[in-house]
Amino acid sequence: MYTPAHFAEERLNERHRLIRQHPLGVLVTPTPQGLDANHLPFELEPEPAPGRLIGHVARANPVWQQVASGTPVLVVFRGVQGYISPNGYPSKADTHRAVPTWNYEAVHVHGTLHVHDDARFVRGVVARLTRTHEAAEPRPWKMGDAPADYLDAMVANIVGIEVRITRLEGKRKLSQNRDAADRLGAAAHARGRGLGDLADAMQDIAE
Repeated sequence: MYTPAHFAEERLNERHRLIRQHPLGVLVTPTPQGLDANHLPFELEPEPAPGRLIGHVARANPVWQQVASGTPVLVVFRGVQGYISPNGYPSKADTHRAVPTWNYEAVHVHGTLHVHDDARFVRGVVARLTRTHEAAEPRPWKMGDAPADYLDAMVANIVGIEVRITRLEGKRKLSQNRDAADRLGAAAHARGRGLGDLADAMQDIAE
C-alpha cells in the first residue's frame, strides 16, 4: 500500500481499533484462476502477538479448498471514507491552490491462511462473532436460542478460517498534508454533507 509518511498510522492500538470497528474485511487470495476476493467479518485476536484473525466461509465457497493452508494472503479493512471538496478549505478563497481528494482509513493485514474444517473451531468462531455483534442488542441472541438440530445443520455448512498475522500496515489519509485551519474547514464541510464519522476523524487529527 502506497503510504506517504504523513498518512502512515504506526500505532498498533489504532490499527486494532479500526479492525474492530470495521470488521468486514476483504480476504484476497491467489487461486488457479487468478486473484479472488471474499468479503467476510473477522474477529481479531491480538494475543499472542502478532495475533490472528478468525472467521468462517460457506462450505459451498471454493476458497477453502482452492487455497492451501499456509498460503500468504491479504485482508483489507476500510474505515471512514469520503470525498473532500476544495470548497472546504479556507485557504482556497485566498490562493485557489486546492484540488479535490478522497480521504479514508485502511488497514492491510498480511498473513497466512489456515483452514479449520471441524465443528469445534467453527462453533467457537460463531460464538465469538455473536458475542461481539449482539452485545448492543436489548436481548442479545445466543447460540443456545436456536434448536440444536438446526444449529448443527448450519454449523455443518460452514468452514472455519484463520489468518495468522505476519505484518500490519495502517493508513489514515485525513488531510494531514494541509494546515490545521484547512483540515478543520474541510472537516466542517464534510460534516455538512452528512459525513459525520469522517469529519470526526479529521477533526481529531487537526486537534
